[in-house]
Amino acid sequence: MPLDAQSQVIADLVHQPGSPDFSECTPEQAREIMRAMAPPPGPPTRIQDEQIEGAGGAIRLRLYYPEASGPLPAIVYYHGGGFVVGDLAGHDALCQSLAVETDCCVVSVDYRLAPEHKFPAATLDAYTALSWVHENADDIGVDHRRLAVAGDSAGGNLATVAARQSMERRGPQLRMQVLFYPVTDLRSLDTGSYGQYAQGHVLTRATMGWFRDHYLTDASQAADPSVSPLASDALAGLPPALVVTAECDVLRDEGEAYAEAMAAAGVKTTVRRYDGMLHGFVSFAGFIDGGKRALSESAAELRRALDVPDQG
Repeated sequence: MPLDAQSQVIADLVHQPGSPDFSECTPEQAREIMRAMAPPPGPPTRIQDEQIEGAGGAIRLRLYYPEASGPLPAIVYYHGGGFVVGDLAGHDALCQSLAVETDCCVVSVDYRLAPEHKFPAATLDAYTALSWVHENADDIGVDHRRLAVAGDSAGGNLATVAARQSMERRGPQLRMQVLFYPVTDLRSLDTGSYGQYAQGHVLTRATMGWFRDHYLTDASQAADPSVSPLASDALAGLPPALVVTAECDVLRDEGEAYAEAMAAAGVKTTVRRYDGMLHGFVSFAGFIDGGKRALSESAAELRRALDVPDQG
């Protein structure tokens, strides 16, 4: 199935003649391109910025509050960008929409980026942020008993890694993990979906290789389950998962393989593939109907998992 018409418009904009692939850029150039692609703000929410201490210094958090009475459930959110690009502002729209549609507080995490801060810096920040939300729940108006993690692409990787670390360390008990087209296997970039969509569908094979090279100090680190969650043999006990994939995305097969692995380990897992969609389509929910549908359907799952009453 080809890209749907709205997705094709986005792909054409990203890959217009003269536009470089991220793999042809420096990290700062790629970050500038990513910032320029940020969607406009989403629905109004109250926004509160916090700064917490992490292993490598300060970590910025951005909290999005809907118009709902508290204490609210909280969704700790990790943005995408291949561990190299992406920031809080570029995911404002997605996090605002998620907060409004779930009636939850969404806490977006500004984790450290590579290559300045290579693995495991991002994973350390991811778990530190989750722990801080749990420990400071009363102060920020959330219910520590109703927590979830979510993320897109590299952020989906960090969300499930943080969930596993929390399980192993007996940290915050999570109700759910929502993984939008997650990075789950950096050991090799040769799945069927990599072969089908290596070029021209926003995220390319070359870009993923570039991300991996910047993120890791050594190629052998790709076998670490905190880099490639699909390599883990300890998935049993993870919180229920929703894995969202895009049909026309190099990461499709590894995301669905990870969903299968969690299900085989006894984790309650739902996988939803959206036909005709490309990588990042949920971030483009303001332009792509399929992205809007995926965001709404995922929000409904989160509401159920976090015991949020139906909206009137």
